[in-house]
Amino acid sequence: MALDKSYKDVPGTTIFDAEQSRKGYHLNQFCMSLMKSENRARFKAGERAYLDEWPMTEDQKQAVLARDLNRCIGLGGNIYFLAKIGATDGKSFQQMAGSMTGMTEEEYRDMMIRGGRSIEGNRSIGEKK
Repeated sequence: MALDKSYKDVPGTTIFDAEQSRKGYHLNQFCMSLMKSENRARFKAGERAYLDEWPMTEDQKQAVLARDLNRCIGLGGNIYFLAKIGATDGKSFQQMAGSMTGMTEEEYRDMMIRGGRSIEGNRSIGEKK
């Protein structure tokens, strides 16, 4: 039985809670495997073959192959684990975050320097203004 999660109504936001953790367990374990150089080499040599060694869903595997990090998050991925994919690809966290927001790395950096995104439209729908 799912708990009432009032925080689930924040537009464009996926909260990494226990339910997401369970859903993404194998995806996140795959990501953690990329901390070892031999696993990074194996992944880069044959991404699909390496992914098939993990009991992930087909949707999770496809999201990794497409480097669709937003989809990975929706499928239970944790951004701190997913960063291992970006590092394997030679990308910085800033580059990854920019791609997830539809911005270039420079646009994302400049937005963060100015204080981040506006909170307008990004609050819980049930929250009073």
